[in-house]
Amino acid sequence: MFDALSDRLESAWKKLRGQDKISQSNIQDALREVRRALLEADVNLQVVKDFIAEVETKAQGAEVISGVRPDQQFIKIVHDELVQVMGEENVPLAEVEGKTTVVLMAGLQGTGKTTATAKLALHLRKLNRSCLLVATDVYRPAAIDQLITLGKQIDVPVFEMGSDADPVEIARQGVERAKAEGINTVIVDTAGRLQIDQDMMAELARIKSTIAPDETLLVVDAMTGQEAANLTRTFHDQIGITGAILTKMDGDSRGGAALSVRQISGAPIKFIGVGEKVEALQPFYPERMASRILGMGDVLTLVEKAQEEIDLADAEQMQEKILSAKFDFTDFLKQLRLMKNMGSLGGIMKLIPGMGKLSDDQLKQGETQLKRCESMINSMTMQERRDPDLLSSSPSRRRRIASGAGYRESDVSKLVADFQKMRSLMQQMGQGNFPGMPGMFGGGGNPLAAGGNRPAAGWRGYPGGAPPNKKKKKEKKKKGFGTL
Repeated sequence: MFDALSDRLESAWKKLRGQDKISQSNIQDALREVRRALLEADVNLQVVKDFIAEVETKAQGAEVISGVRPDQQFIKIVHDELVQVMGEENVPLAEVEGKTTVVLMAGLQGTGKTTATAKLALHLRKLNRSCLLVATDVYRPAAIDQLITLGKQIDVPVFEMGSDADPVEIARQGVERAKAEGINTVIVDTAGRLQIDQDMMAELARIKSTIAPDETLLVVDAMTGQEAANLTRTFHDQIGITGAILTKMDGDSRGGAALSVRQISGAPIKFIGVGEKVEALQPFYPERMASRILGMGDVLTLVEKAQEEIDLADAEQMQEKILSAKFDFTDFLKQLRLMKNMGSLGGIMKLIPGMGKLSDDQLKQGETQLKRCESMINSMTMQERRDPDLLSSSPSRRRRIASGAGYRESDVSKLVADFQKMRSLMQQMGQGNFPGMPGMFGGGGNPLAAGGNRPAAGWRGYPGGAPPNKKKKKEKKKKGFGTL
């Protein structure tokens, strides 16, 4: 969602490239770009003014460290200020030791509040915290049924008393049930409205005073931009909230909400929703978000996603197979499916430093290619998956697989050839050889390892080494030296 903001900020860094130091004069163009980037991302105007003033003050007072370019120093200053604006550190969900923790969910209709309630319950289950969901939304048709369905999906019980009961009484009895059963956390889902009105606020206030929650979380749609911050402030002033959950962060919104909520409302963002799936909820870390905004990736979140899906014993076994060239199509298919469980290809790539600049077209092509690979592998027999060499030597097998998958034989041939190249490359790397990296480690993968001073094969695309005219010059020079 921060693609446009990242691109704009990139143009700000360019203003300082080639400069030998940061000064009052050369920083103005960069600041102007940063200001424009934030406003276009729908960040609150007052937040933008304060942000720019702080960055300007810190940039002018910063001493450029030896070996660090002014644009790099400026990026660091902007990064640190982004972290400051978004809250400096993650604020975890409350947990009352020895008692049932009560969480009250609030928000306008259409923000994804009921889904966020289930996502939060699943997140807590992963932390080994038992949960009970309480359905108090008696106004929206099928709201109770939706929560029950989601509860079954994540294996979390739901307390409900039907659509004719008083929401305050449902909340009270639900919390009492959770306390009686010794449940760690009870999450109360309340009704949303199309707009803020006094009836809604009064009902929320009654529920809050009745159940005395340890956390009151406001679910906010990130696509509303800076309005999300104003909404959070209104709820905070009238009801008193302890934090916010920003939903739809994977959409086409411009990201202004993430930069405005804490500064305007005073309430921290505790979680962000990054997809429609019930697993798509992440704790909010300002530093990680700042890195994403600046196109630096988010390796820690990527590692956490991987840890949820990968078994360490399986990972060690897979490493051995890769380095010994025993990695087969069955293993490859397993890795593809594991990556799917971690999220979309685009979502994963944006977490890897340097990969955030991939275009949507490139990511779509990547997704398509992975689906093609999976389809072709699914058409193979178990024997063919375990022994890719069978396919190299048998055109009839390749034709059968192509027919079953709905592709051409040439597509299957390319898949097999690419797979074998990859397997060979991994084996060489396991042996300490790095093909295509002259000057490193020596060995068979190093074209200069034998002591020669030119590449063993090809020079700028010429299969025989240097182009003809270069060869002639070398020959003339050689002849000349011989006559001296």
